[in-house]
Amino acid sequence: MNISSVIVRARPDKLAGVRHGIANIPGVEIHADSGDGRIVVTVEDGESHSVPESIVKLHNLDGVIAASLVYQYCDDGLAQEPNP
Repeated sequence: MNISSVIVRARPDKLAGVRHGIANIPGVEIHADSGDGRIVVTVEDGESHSVPESIVKLHNLDGVIAASLVYQYCDDGLAQEPNP
């Protein structure tokens, strides 16, 4: 499992298109939207997509100025050693 939080900064005049584009990227969900071009999203990997691929897609949306990774969590199900 790989989950990341990204701040997307978009041009206010392109905000509707950016929101629509974000909604069409698998594993990406909007959690906060200031209405002035600042959007907080989470990006989660899946069977058909990875976090890095999704972040590149965010960067490539028309109207996006920047997409900044602010948090990343990864849990590959590592085996824990038993306590003695």
